Amino acid sequence: MSRPARVAVVGAGRMGGYHARVYHDLPEAELVAVVDVSRERAEQVAQPYGARALTSLDELPDGIDAVSLAVPTIHHRSAALALLERRIALLIEKPLAATVAEAEEIVTAARRSGCPLTVGHTERFNPVVGAIERLAIRPRFIETTRISPFSFRSADIGVVADMMIHDIDIVLHLVRAPWTRVDAVGVNVLVRHEDVANARVCFENGVVANLTASRLALKTERRIRVFSESAYVSADYQKKTGVAITKSANLDILKMAQDGRFEDLSQMQGVDFGKLVVVEPLVFENADPLRSELSAFLESVRTGRPPAVSAEDGLNAMKLASEIAEAVKKQAWASPRAE
Repeated sequence: MSRPARVAVVGAGRMGGYHARVYHDLPEAELVAVVDVSRERAEQVAQPYGARALTSLDELPDGIDAVSLAVPTIHHRSAALALLERRIALLIEKPLAATVAEAEEIVTAARRSGCPLTVGHTERFNPVVGAIERLAIRPRFIETTRISPFSFRSADIGVVADMMIHDIDIVLHLVRAPWTRVDAVGVNVLVRHEDVANARVCFENGVVANLTASRLALKTERRIRVFSESAYVSADYQKKTGVAITKSANLDILKMAQDGRFEDLSQMQGVDFGKLVVVEPLVFENADPLRSELSAFLESVRTGRPPAVSAEDGLNAMKLASEIAEAVKKQAWASPRAE
């Protein structure tokens, strides 16, 4: 495909608006249409970019190469199946579907159609993740925190599928091993789904991840910490800041102690620990995650190569998120004792 890809955005909410703006700015894309059940919302998003405002997928013209699907999660299955039936490449905003069964149905339909299907795990394209990957460390323990005030969006799903799933995808991407155990706790406060959750996930290769998400905080924070034998990395997704702490050559002193040249480490009290390690700021690329994500999606559409975030990646994230959410539901809280 040498011409710009003809794209449409389905869903004219907040994320749909972001997708429309980025597609309009990308030279490899031509934004043709915005679809929403509300004509007013569709027009608000479409008109600034000269795109058509439509109210139904049936109105979508032939010749569309790719679609960003940014409708509420409960509608992902029906919309995705209709678009894949027309052999249109698809980017589905996370989570892939409302249930694992629906996600599996979408993935099967994509395989049958032969069309690229990617899932909008935008955080995968955050420069923070790239900086961590370039260190090429082997994670042993990963800790993630993702908290924010309640936004009154995505109330149809819990905080695990809404927010924690970003970190689930990144953890699975870094660990690259099946999980073997999930322990989780959580609580629902404002809606019938969990608003706060914490999960401890153990993997087949020994890695342990601890993930925390809350949409009831008074501030926004998105952080990751990765521990290994050779390094410790701490990074802030939002501020795009971070630090890597690695061993220095001076650690020969500590090795001498471990080899028994000192009776105990207390004899090393005069050693400056700061000289045993190297502390360096992480180096980040200056890139907009959503722009990188949509550009990678269109590259997959153009070349036929597998997308950076595959349908299977999205499905695996859904499966782990589902297990965490189920563990939260099964958590038995003891009744408070009477005074």
